[in-house]
Amino acid sequence: MKTASLTLTPQELEIMKIVWRGGEATGRDVYEALLERRKIAYTTVMTMLKVLETKGHVVKRRENGIYVYRPTRSKRAVVRSMVREFIDRLFDGSAEPLLVHLIEDRRLTDAQLDRLVRKIRESE
Repeated sequence: MKTASLTLTPQELEIMKIVWRGGEATGRDVYEALLERRKIAYTTVMTMLKVLETKGHVVKRRENGIYVYRPTRSKRAVVRSMVREFIDRLFDGSAEPLLVHLIEDRRLTDAQLDRLVRKIRESE
């Protein structure tokens, strides 16, 4: 059986960032945080939390009649998986073309480039 992907859709990721930030969140917490950025229906938020629960990204517990959602996977683990899947899909598993693209496109500041060089040297 294939291991479930940790990759999240953009909307799922947006919700997970809110849950990760607080360590846990209610549906109302997520709804209000999203509402600050854009119009969204409360029912949509609850549907997305149910999807995330079904996929195993969050678990819920009932507290004073309200469901509280907690992440089951760390942000770091999900980001690592999503980056790996992205590199596999776009660059056939090699991170080098991605780094070259970022450097050539000047998406990295000099300070970021210095940190990257240090990380590369540390890993050798």
